[in-house]
Amino acid sequence: MVDTRQVIIVGSGSAGLTAAIYAARANLAPILFEGAQPGGQLTITTEVENYPGFRDAVMGPDLMKRMHAQAARFGTQIIPAVVESVNLRTKPFEVVADAVRYTSHALIIATGAEAKLLGLKTEEKLMGHGVSACATCDAYFFKNKRVVVVGGGDTAMEEANFLSKFASHVTVVHRRDELRASKIMQERAMQNPKISFVWDSAVEEVLDVDLGKVTGVKLKNLKNGRKTVLETEGLFIGIGHQPNTKLFHAQLELAPNGYIRTFGGTRTSVPGVFAAGDVQDSIYRQAVTAAGSGCMAALDAERYLEELKHASHTLPPAVAAEGEKARAK
Repeated sequence: MVDTRQVIIVGSGSAGLTAAIYAARANLAPILFEGAQPGGQLTITTEVENYPGFRDAVMGPDLMKRMHAQAARFGTQIIPAVVESVNLRTKPFEVVADAVRYTSHALIIATGAEAKLLGLKTEEKLMGHGVSACATCDAYFFKNKRVVVVGGGDTAMEEANFLSKFASHVTVVHRRDELRASKIMQERAMQNPKISFVWDSAVEEVLDVDLGKVTGVKLKNLKNGRKTVLETEGLFIGIGHQPNTKLFHAQLELAPNGYIRTFGGTRTSVPGVFAAGDVQDSIYRQAVTAAGSGCMAALDAERYLEELKHASHTLPPAVAAEGEKARAK
């Protein structure tokens, strides 16, 4: 017989772990599935200087270890498994991980988003050591240094303009001879004296893995095949993010950009399902905002469960579920 829990949390980044802390402290005995990347994107970040409460920088993996320990301390059952499937069409909700079926009355989705990368081995090896996908997170470390931004859309232009406040110079490398960004974002970048452009080019390699830091990038001109080396001390990938919503397609309402649409906080289109962090935030994408929305999701879930309890009174679970289904229509 399956043990139906009050809350299941999918994802173990700052949103998921914060939700777990709040849910556990509310005596909801949550289960949290860590997923393929336990700790989320902060585990591939080095120094974090913009998370409140730390006078000095804290290493990303260390910060997530602290959150993990805090969630466990309050009684969260943390399962190191990847969720294989979710059924939101039934009450209680069904979650399958490692071929084991779990059920819960409320579900918090905190599966995050992944930065789209170039797919280079050298890019992967130098991630966090000069390669970044978040200017807001890491620009401070590149004061008075030369940096490169790859991309031609709004994300790349936002990254370039923000980096220009810190870096000595920003070079935008784009595969085409014109930008895809909105007109206003193009104008801001074009008019910025600290930003220049390399057109029709792609990054083929990031230098220098042997030194453990970025010293330059190998570029290939896609029109004439010419290869050059551009010296730089930082490489920022600005080709967008992809929310991890594959499990929920056709079950939840998604925004046109693929992120989970939320209403009045963290509530989704399915009553009892809540979304927190980067899986529903395409704008801010910060550890602190993710943690804040994780707190909101836990509080929203707690209130939902309380409403469910009062509405069902002493009705059998199946009848109570039908009542909730009717109220949602």
